[in-house]
Amino acid sequence: MPSSRGIVAAGHPRTAEVGAQVLREGGSAADAAVAAVLASWVCEPLLTGPAAGGHLLAVPPGGSPVAIDAFCAVPGAGAGGAAPAELQAVQVDFGGAHQVFHVGAASVGAFGLIDGLVRLHERFGRVALEELAAPAARMAHDGVALNRQQAYVASILEGILRSTPESQVLWAPDGPLLAEGDRFRCPELGETIARLGRDGADPLRDGDLAAACVGWCREHGGSLTAADQAGYRAVEREPLRVAYRDRTVLTTPPPSAGGLLLALALGRLDARPAAALDAGALVAAMAAAEDERTVAFVDGLAEPGFADRMLALRLGSTTHLSVIDADGLSCAITCTNGEGSGLVVPGTGIHLNNVMGEEDLNPQLSGRADGPAPFPPGRRLPSMMAPSGVLGPAGLEAILGSAGSMRIRSALLQVIAGLVDHGRSPVVAVQAPRVHLEEGVVYLEPGVAVGPGHGWAGGRPVVEFREPNLFFGGVQIACRDPRDGRLSAAADPRRGGAVAVA
Repeated sequence: MPSSRGIVAAGHPRTAEVGAQVLREGGSAADAAVAAVLASWVCEPLLTGPAAGGHLLAVPPGGSPVAIDAFCAVPGAGAGGAAPAELQAVQVDFGGAHQVFHVGAASVGAFGLIDGLVRLHERFGRVALEELAAPAARMAHDGVALNRQQAYVASILEGILRSTPESQVLWAPDGPLLAEGDRFRCPELGETIARLGRDGADPLRDGDLAAACVGWCREHGGSLTAADQAGYRAVEREPLRVAYRDRTVLTTPPPSAGGLLLALALGRLDARPAAALDAGALVAAMAAAEDERTVAFVDGLAEPGFADRMLALRLGSTTHLSVIDADGLSCAITCTNGEGSGLVVPGTGIHLNNVMGEEDLNPQLSGRADGPAPFPPGRRLPSMMAPSGVLGPAGLEAILGSAGSMRIRSALLQVIAGLVDHGRSPVVAVQAPRVHLEEGVVYLEPGVAVGPGHGWAGGRPVVEFREPNLFFGGVQIACRDPRDGRLSAAADPRRGGAVAVA
């Protein structure tokens, strides 16, 4: 869908439309991104929310790009080492693969996505934050009908949604779980969004909303403390840069893990001719990156200069949105509530995250005796999020990111290769069938050209999905044609994504 005035790709049609309306009314890409993220808390409430964490990337035309780390941190500051309650394991079936998530009060991490949004707004916004929050607040009061994809997410997370009375009231008010066409409505969430629009991050940092979240979590045996929330700050960092063909890819730097693993995989692909990038080459690049994800890698993410040293030597439920405005500012935001802990804080509509219960974020859940030592309170968790930009000789050509936990980096790898190596349009690049390697197993969507047998998989077992699935991520991408400045975008149908034009 081409445009020259501004464009938004997001995980839900109404999320995208809120962002596009801000662009139409003269807002910047940062304004549109902030408004759309707040809208996603209502339109995609099982993927994100006020207690979420995220990573943000902004690329101003002719200026210095900035990555904003607003991801969740290990809780427990000032708690005196008290043992938290037990995690509750819930198995989620993706219809071809299973993944275990852990919920309950012990799964809640310190959070501050709103602080990252406020920082982005202060740097590049021009519309009052209160105005940007108003559409989301209204939708929470009025309710939003679940589309097919959001209803599917609810169905596979039913065990979490029924784990507490407060969550059941929201998601199964009359007994049956909300289904497609039913309205998710939460006026208390609307009040929280409006409050954050008026007051910024303070209510969730050291105000009454923070106190309510901490108190409810502690009452149920969690580790989140007032000191965790009061001390949380989003951190602005210089994006990681990696050369790929004649382009430069900008992505999320450490302590996030996803951007560095994506950079390592791109480096492997860059050593091969573009014509040789078949499924086997993609799997080999994914395997090489995954082999680097050792205990030393996880520990090194917290060290200054680790990414530069690594590249010099070698080369859970999420949503994402990408925006480019008419002035050339581009913003990408990936955020997640995990799958939600099941704890909904009374009077606020806030469903607390379960980031400490995700194995790809909390390495202590791997069960390996040689795993890393427990992370100290305050340490950022090593997210797989990797909002990224592709720069060509004439400037930014694409800004993109993905949902999908461990599948984020493989989804982005394949879309970037599709754009750069195969000359695909954003729609074709996003909709192309995907392959993913995880824990020695190759997962495959129908339509991937692999040839006879499974030799291309390097002897690994192969799981073939019957149809495209949200398991393989949800890439949202906005592009600028370097020849004439025309904008285009694509949203991932695997997760009900949509594009809106300003």
